[in-house]
Amino acid sequence: MSEKITIEEISDLNPEAMMADGFDEAILGMCVQFGTSPLVAYDYGKCVKILMERDEMTKQEAVDFMEFNVIGAYVGLNTPVFIML
Repeated sequence: MSEKITIEEISDLNPEAMMADGFDEAILGMCVQFGTSPLVAYDYGKCVKILMERDEMTKQEAVDFMEFNVIGAYVGLNTPVFIML
């Protein structure tokens, strides 16, 4: 794919894929692994920047929030992944 994948395309590929609320701008695309459904992949750094700008958090507050409230919110096999670039 040469263009960025849309939320609609993600839903078509895996209707059960979970999204992280408020982080649409940080979606990198989908990740796939043999034998599993595609999952939404987010740019971890962009998520941190979103928290810093939108919620006026310091970098450390944003990282702590990501680790505890976002990454720590495992909701099953369709939980999104966060990639550190």
